[in-house]
Amino acid sequence: MKKIIDFLRKPVFLLSAAALLLALSTLGSAQAALNYVSDVYSAQMTISSIGVSLLENGERVSYRDYEGDGEWNEETGELLGYFQNGREKALPGKGYEERLNVENSGDIDTYVRVTLYKDWRNEKGEKDRALSPTLIQLPVNAGSGWIEDEKASTAERTVYYYTRILPAGSQSPDLSSTLTISPQIAEKAETTVSVNGDYKTTTTKYAYDDYRFNLTAEVDAVQTHNAREAIKSAWGVDVDVAADGTLSLQQ
Repeated sequence: MKKIIDFLRKPVFLLSAAALLLALSTLGSAQAALNYVSDVYSAQMTISSIGVSLLENGERVSYRDYEGDGEWNEETGELLGYFQNGREKALPGKGYEERLNVENSGDIDTYVRVTLYKDWRNEKGEKDRALSPTLIQLPVNAGSGWIEDEKASTAERTVYYYTRILPAGSQSPDLSSTLTISPQIAEKAETTVSVNGDYKTTTTKYAYDDYRFNLTAEVDAVQTHNAREAIKSAWGVDVDVAADGTLSLQQ
């Protein structure tokens, strides 16, 4: 008997826009609102040029682009489509293609941030904190320009910054390549043996049968003008900006 884990489907994001901030998130209400961050930045707002998309395995799964007059061109998709409708089960130890990256679908250059959330749900759909989210493995690609903000990351939440300017109309390198469920999840099991005449039957029941894992993504974009101040205002982090525009997190 093999251990299988279902994927719990979830919408990829919801967007809200502010003076220097474009945020796409799985969390929040279904409608976006425009809000000024502060008087300092409101004069620099270029809402008409804002647009950002989340791509998975080369396909744009979700996007939101401002069209003017309060209208948005948008679509909300789902991650990990190959687990939808029971077409495939997630097997521990098997790698699944999961290339996530960001497209600047607006008309201004931006910096972008991706936040991934991972958790486990039991057969009742309740979050189970006893099972570590680290068993859901989606490592960042080395040398891709993405770095982790370790101070902001937890077991359930991982925060990544793309350290280079993302020009309008361009895509970032892939943040990730492969999703794997650690084989450790199948280590907790109970084996029973029953005898019926000359036949012996061995049954293994895994502790986490019928569990599901949940993966959500949140994407933020900040324009490059006055980058240090904009990033501090939008994301609450201190960064250094090199002459070529490369970001580094202050320690």
